[in-house]
Amino acid sequence: MKGTKGIENPAFIPSSPDTPHRLSASPSQVEVSALSSDTQREGSQPQESPESHKSWEPPLPSSTAPASEERPGPQSEFEEGPCGWSNLHPQCLQRCNTPQGFLIHYCLLALTQGVVVNGLVNISISTIEKRYEMKSSLTGLISSSYDIAFCLLSLFVSFFGERGHKPRWLTFASFMIGLGALVFSLPQFFSGRYQLGSIYEDTCSTTRNSTSCTSSNSSLSNYLYVFILGQLLLGTGGTPLYTLGTAFIDESVPTHKSSLYIGIGYSMSILGPAIGYVLGGQLLTVYIDVAIGESLALTEDDPRWLGAWWIGFLISCFIAWSLIVPFSCFPKHLPGTAKIQAGKISQAHQNKSSSLQHTDENFGKSFKDFPAALKNLMRNTVFMCLVLSTSSEALVTTGFATFLPKFIENQFGLSSSFAATLGGAVLIPGAALGQILGGVLVSKFKMTCKNTMKFALFTSGVALVLSLIFIYAKCENEPFAGVSESYNGTGELGKLTAPCNSNCSCSRSYYYPLCGVDGVQYFSPCFAGCSNSVLDKKTKVYYNCSCIERKAEITPMADNFGFEAKAGKCETHCANLPIFLGIFFVAIIFTFMAGTPITVSILRCVNQNQRSLALGIQFMLLRLLGTIPGPIIFGVTIDSTCILWDINQCGIKGACWIYDNIKMAHMLVGIAVTCKVITIFFNGFAIFLYKPPPLNTDVSFQNQNAVVTTVTVERDLNKAGNEG
Repeated sequence: MKGTKGIENPAFIPSSPDTPHRLSASPSQVEVSALSSDTQREGSQPQESPESHKSWEPPLPSSTAPASEERPGPQSEFEEGPCGWSNLHPQCLQRCNTPQGFLIHYCLLALTQGVVVNGLVNISISTIEKRYEMKSSLTGLISSSYDIAFCLLSLFVSFFGERGHKPRWLTFASFMIGLGALVFSLPQFFSGRYQLGSIYEDTCSTTRNSTSCTSSNSSLSNYLYVFILGQLLLGTGGTPLYTLGTAFIDESVPTHKSSLYIGIGYSMSILGPAIGYVLGGQLLTVYIDVAIGESLALTEDDPRWLGAWWIGFLISCFIAWSLIVPFSCFPKHLPGTAKIQAGKISQAHQNKSSSLQHTDENFGKSFKDFPAALKNLMRNTVFMCLVLSTSSEALVTTGFATFLPKFIENQFGLSSSFAATLGGAVLIPGAALGQILGGVLVSKFKMTCKNTMKFALFTSGVALVLSLIFIYAKCENEPFAGVSESYNGTGELGKLTAPCNSNCSCSRSYYYPLCGVDGVQYFSPCFAGCSNSVLDKKTKVYYNCSCIERKAEITPMADNFGFEAKAGKCETHCANLPIFLGIFFVAIIFTFMAGTPITVSILRCVNQNQRSLALGIQFMLLRLLGTIPGPIIFGVTIDSTCILWDINQCGIKGACWIYDNIKMAHMLVGIAVTCKVITIFFNGFAIFLYKPPPLNTDVSFQNQNAVVTTVTVERDLNKAGNEG
């Protein structure tokens, strides 16, 4: 039977994790007999043979039948085909049947996912808290539900999807992301019309009744489970997008272009939150019940105002579902995939786990193979070091993404909205630019696996040095009555109540800062003892304030303007904001420049048929060790710097109103430096441990009937593998 099979086409032979091997680029690199040693040239730059892009047929003995009639098994490894459905293949769709066509649709889905999960959900959380009477702890559970679903499903989806039809998995992802967005918006349509409460009087009133301690349980909070279900569905859709989608791109393009394509795809997922914040911010200026919004004499400045948070989710649902049809028409493998795979050279890390024998071509198709495949990857020390490196980086990046606006707001005395705008203007463009630059540089210089890891190590080192900017960005707290300043020599520090406002029945839960003409900031007009207010050029000003001292040098200014205090925080005297934003922007670029190279290194250091599972493990651990605990660690750390808490009538501690700026800056730089050092350590350890395939490694090709033809590759890794 061996005599009737001939030599198999290497382009259609699946890679095997049995032994260390390399895939041949073309017949010019593969000989049935050994080549003479004088044809070898040591130390040259890896270069992919141009013949790998030409059509070719392997030599067949005259006694054999055509390969297409003899190889039903190996041909199914790369089921290349036209774009379409079943027997319907419109000619106009074939223009999209390319890596570029797939990348466009992948970017649209990644963009939509980023808009919903990291944009619309985050900006809608505060509105959802008020509308459905939820505590922050409950809305925190909503935010983490996405990561929970991703962690639970990533391993199984990536394992079974590796040998499956990846574009169809992305069709499923499009459907689930759209469904999740739709489910997330459903409470708006079943909870009834929003009922306005009575407005709170913020000025001092001796006739105001003190609020008693009451606890209420509203049925609106039951919609929590609908929001969690929506997030779980979104997580289910995101799992194949970032595991199988990335692996499909990697297998469809030459190795030196893979980093560029992956970098572009990942940058879209980063731009998504920016679009989500802009879109969500604009929609929040529309009243929550659109039909009756125009008939109400209500403005956005009214604390009872709630915006139309739900419209963005319906738009995202439509966009996600519109991608179902395009993804469903892609074939299992794009045309030319077999030729590209034949031209790639394995750079998998060589260790004891590399000798695992899985001669069965059906390995990985049943659940019983899952533990062995998982064990094989977990024993790959280079892979695990890279995963731990990305997890540490994810912890600090997600923490800053969540709390950078709060840091800017408190350090530089800005409003919440303006601080969020500045934070987004620094984080989003910097992260997207870093991802693209990292991919472009790796692609342009055609870096090998080890050089890619070294590049990531360099960018992380630069980011570590730049992260020290937090030490120099610190600003002293401005004078605050009852916290750092007394009320004209009366009252006690740490207490907002003083003789000048003791009869005003002020609420400590209503934080509405205002700046007095004495240069001191007050918690609210009530605690400043202000009894009257007026709207002057869209700015609310107060007068008749019993707690504000009218100093002689300030009195003429106060008389000219006719007020003693105006709404908003006092202007800070700290001038470090432009320098901080500029240096932090560069730090973000270098931080995310390592993202794409690390992903490419992970794809290279594992066996080819385990790339999707490797990405599944990476994203699972990245969330378990990074994105889930990151905001929690940052939140606890920032709360430890609080010097004034919101305590309601029941004595329950709520949000923090005032932070110690110096302590906050020191704590955040401590977290950043610690995480960066961990990242650099594991990245450097991966470089130290990495062992590329040995020189002159034999390449074994197997077909379905286990007929093996051994050929010798005479070009070493540093010469033949520009693809690596």
